[in-house]
Amino acid sequence: MLNRRMICGCLAAAPLAALTWPAFAEENQCAVFTRERQASVTPADALALLKAGNERFVSGQTVNCDLVKQAAASATGQAPFAAIVGCMDSRVPPELVFDQKIGDVFDARIAGNFVDTNILGSLEFATAVAGARLICILGHNDCGAIKGAIDDVKFGNLTATLANIRPVVEDASTGTDTPTSKDAAFVQKVAEANVRNAARFILDNSPAIREMADARDLMVVGAMHDLASGRITFLDG
Repeated sequence: MLNRRMICGCLAAAPLAALTWPAFAEENQCAVFTRERQASVTPADALALLKAGNERFVSGQTVNCDLVKQAAASATGQAPFAAIVGCMDSRVPPELVFDQKIGDVFDARIAGNFVDTNILGSLEFATAVAGARLICILGHNDCGAIKGAIDDVKFGNLTATLANIRPVVEDASTGTDTPTSKDAAFVQKVAEANVRNAARFILDNSPAIREMADARDLMVVGAMHDLASGRITFLDG
């Protein structure tokens, strides 16, 4: 079973971190992450950064930075504080909904925000090699990939893609009725279960990431984005 402490043990501490950590000062919000700055970030700090960024996005108070200047400053190296696995949906761009800029986060996107061995290898690079302190699996409501998996859609290579989500659909199904994507509550249930399943897959299949999580050098969290409001809600284990 997934160790809840490893996935969300620092959630309760995040608001305090958001209030006290100096990196939230206005003058630092456009500073490109360096190895030194990254090293000062705890997993709880990283989570607080994402939460604060989404709050800015929802409230219409996003930070405007000189992106060309950031590109130049990060050209010789990168040290993102977090890695985000998100859906390819055009309405959920992680850097925008978390109000992050160039060099702040790694971003892996695939329809249905599931994790396979290819994405897992990318996450191992992002964390064990490049130093990110947080992995966030970001799902969203009314997800087309989730709906396709529920309806067991068969279409070209999409068939193999959706097959990664089908086990979650089957686990979430109850009773004798055939699940349908017209059931909004069931779609949401599967979407959230899919996020949690991805978090478990990461910890169960990557010894390197599991070791970092056990040492509390890394946190793996799941979250859901609401398309209408833009608000992101973090899930428990």
